[in-house]
Amino acid sequence: MGLFGPKKVSYLGVDLGIGGVKMVELQNEKGRARLVTYGFTERLPDAEPANLVDAPRETAELLKKIMLKAKVTTTKAVTGLPVASVFSSVITIPKGTDKEQREAIQWQAKKLIPVPLEEMILDHKIISTGPAPKGAPAAGKKDEPKSLQVLITGASKAMVQKYVSVFKASGLDLVSLETEAFALIRALVGKDRATSMIVDIGAARTNIIIVENGIPYVTRSLDMGGATLTKAMSKTMAMDIKSAEQMKCDIKSISSIYPGEGLPKMFENVLLPMVTELQYSLNLFTGQTDGPAKTVEKIIITGGSAILPSLAQYFSSQLNIRAYLGDPWARVVYSDELRPVIEEIGPRYSVAVGLAMRDIE
Repeated sequence: MGLFGPKKVSYLGVDLGIGGVKMVELQNEKGRARLVTYGFTERLPDAEPANLVDAPRETAELLKKIMLKAKVTTTKAVTGLPVASVFSSVITIPKGTDKEQREAIQWQAKKLIPVPLEEMILDHKIISTGPAPKGAPAAGKKDEPKSLQVLITGASKAMVQKYVSVFKASGLDLVSLETEAFALIRALVGKDRATSMIVDIGAARTNIIIVENGIPYVTRSLDMGGATLTKAMSKTMAMDIKSAEQMKCDIKSISSIYPGEGLPKMFENVLLPMVTELQYSLNLFTGQTDGPAKTVEKIIITGGSAILPSLAQYFSSQLNIRAYLGDPWARVVYSDELRPVIEEIGPRYSVAVGLAMRDIE
């Protein structure tokens, strides 16, 4: 301990999204996250390259510019791997010695992952005891559980290396590289034990994560997002993509065009396939047990397009589950003067906030 108490540590969460870069610096203040600074840059949905890490030199320079403008005070960074690029699954293995369990995990991963494991970085986490495997003798009340549930995640070594290269070139110390799914859970669910579905509507993709007791039991990524809505608006309103994107991001503009009418009709038709995929994800989750049917208690909407008027009500009516706009800043301390800005940028920062909170909570 220093002469005047422990030094406060801050971490920089960096979200390298298709729609641009979002970065948030949070300081660990007695176990609570305090906002130090934030920065961002935006890109049109059709900008190239689609994945920023495919242009490492340009992306590193971009990060430097954002950090300089935002007056970032730390070099400790955390970033996230896109849900679409990460393999994730909950498996059941027989309980045994550590070696036996590792071998069982490797064997199942080899069956599930369509690329050689030598090309992957594989991680696992034992999350609970499970039912005995089929054919195994039933355990008595006093017996030990016969199986374990394990969450396995995997990412290609080549992709991980791209992220490492970008951050090294930008002068940042990449202390952790995790999945966006866990960042979203940390920012939007926290310690809430209610079973929830996170719907993260990004620029080009929508991520669906069903969370139970902090564990992502279902993770899916759809090839549709805010850009799909922007194109629909561009066609309906006879305007170019850039103007349509600006209008879509301005909730007041949309509300003035469709006052009190709920979700605009031009968006309802586009969102119907998404609703179908959400229902499919719910069915996947509820079918994961032979016991009583599982239920999802609420839907948390986030991402740049989550601010569309009446979107939560639309999902609620279609899926018969309570839905609401997630607030990634709910457990972050910041000055009252920043409240109007924080409310405006709101759910766009869910991933970045969750990443920055990794070593705080």
